[in-house]
Amino acid sequence: MADVGIFVGTMYGNALLVAEEAQTLLEAQGHTAKVFEDPEVSDWESYQGKYALVVTSTTGQGDLPDSIVPLFQGIQDMYQPHLRYGIIALGDSTYANFCGGGKRFDALLQEQGAQRIGEMLMIDASEDPEPETVSNPWVEHWATLLR
Repeated sequence: MADVGIFVGTMYGNALLVAEEAQTLLEAQGHTAKVFEDPEVSDWESYQGKYALVVTSTTGQGDLPDSIVPLFQGIQDMYQPHLRYGIIALGDSTYANFCGGGKRFDALLQEQGAQRIGEMLMIDASEDPEPETVSNPWVEHWATLLR
């Protein structure tokens, strides 16, 4: 089964809630999963050749939450062809840069040669006030794509 690091960028706790639910669902399917609430580069590096699931909300003008900015900045110069990843982006479609945090993370990882598994999930807070109702079915499917 797969070893998954879940890297969280959250402001008000919704992304952390989604990440903790994802951990439970992944473990129920036999995978190993660990949540990093304040992820560091060393945490990220330990998942090279494994799987990373980035769960992040969006702030301001499509920015990442403060809790995940150090990780994002710390991995900017990496080449990561052995990384396989998924993205769950939380945002609000009433703002111009909907899910901008997740989109920025995805664009960076694509530039670095990482392989995204499945499609990025974008959760709209104005449509789905309980994000786990949208993320849980996605995570259950995503877990079946891991080797």
